[in-house]
Amino acid sequence: MAAPVRGMIGSTSIGNTTSFQKKTRSKLVSIPGTRPSVQNGQLLVSSGVSSLDYVIGGGLAVGTLLLVEEDHYDSYSRMLLKYFLAEGVVCGHELFLASARDHPDDIMQELPSPIVDDVAGMKISEGQSQPSDPENPDTMKIAWRYQNQPKVQTALASSVRFGHYYDVSKTMEPELRQAAKCHSFYQLQETPVVTASSPLPSPYHSLLKSIQTVIRKEGFDGSTPQSKVRNVLRLGLHSLGSVLWGDDVCCKDNPAHCHALTTFLYILRGLLRTSLSVAMVTVPSHLTQNRAVMGRIIRLSDTAIALESFKGSEKETNPLYKDYHGLLHVRQLPRLNCLSCEVPDTKDLAFKLKRKQFTIEHCSFWPGYHSNLHSSKEKMYQRLPFKMSRCESQV
Repeated sequence: MAAPVRGMIGSTSIGNTTSFQKKTRSKLVSIPGTRPSVQNGQLLVSSGVSSLDYVIGGGLAVGTLLLVEEDHYDSYSRMLLKYFLAEGVVCGHELFLASARDHPDDIMQELPSPIVDDVAGMKISEGQSQPSDPENPDTMKIAWRYQNQPKVQTALASSVRFGHYYDVSKTMEPELRQAAKCHSFYQLQETPVVTASSPLPSPYHSLLKSIQTVIRKEGFDGSTPQSKVRNVLRLGLHSLGSVLWGDDVCCKDNPAHCHALTTFLYILRGLLRTSLSVAMVTVPSHLTQNRAVMGRIIRLSDTAIALESFKGSEKETNPLYKDYHGLLHVRQLPRLNCLSCEVPDTKDLAFKLKRKQFTIEHCSFWPGYHSNLHSSKEKMYQRLPFKMSRCESQV
């Protein structure tokens, strides 16, 4: 049996050498407003909506792309984009905002104001149950064994707080908004570039060139050493695929530029993978005539969600949906450093705009669910080729 080495690493003795090295934890990049993922160790940033972070696996991974399919009136998708940008302002991240309809400065002026009050006090003010007053005869009394039971929680949230909360009824203060460094791209003010060899239309080509210039000049390129403190670049690209971007994918069944947006996303993901940047792209999918093209767009994204608003539809007056403003569909979740993606608890997700906040919750359509389940059982019982008693049908 070999004699144990008396000295630790760093202390040397004559005739005693060892190749043992102390195992140290790998150093993670320390950037404000980020945290490592517990699933794959990827660096995450918050989308600005804590319930959305919970749905997509804890947050947006740096170097990935989030695709948001816009609702019909572009109300809630635009709100998600403003949440994403507001979170970047509060965390001190640099921003890049591109739009072809509204000027980027106008979108920046609509950013929601961060909430700095205590979260617990905010939850009580939003309608959580308060202790009952025994002296008030009108107060509802419950059994003592159920008084300390937690209330049913429908809003999705992680056990560890990540990100900030925002008040959509107020806009961000100009001093806080102007302290953030924002690069803007307004399509209507850009000079058209004629590129015969490029498969992309002029607006997409100019946008990619602007993004690549910002990534390289500001030092977000991961292949080159940075001389300053590392930071994250947040890219917000509003309503890509619309006619204002020179794309006809929303106008025709067989568009002439059917590969323009997919090519753009393919090149954009290559830029994101080699840089400390994360992108949120909104697309008017309800205007896309060719669904095969929309399927390719989704597959070229890392994370894809769709917003279905009840405004102007029959579901707006349906009593089952009275507590919500729309449904959220998870199209795709990222597979990073692993073979499978994070699977959500349920796919029945709905969103609502409260007095101050935008939240995503589990759908609780229990009355309709039970009635449909009962009717389906009755139909199944009637279609049986032989008769049986009710007791046998319950087995």
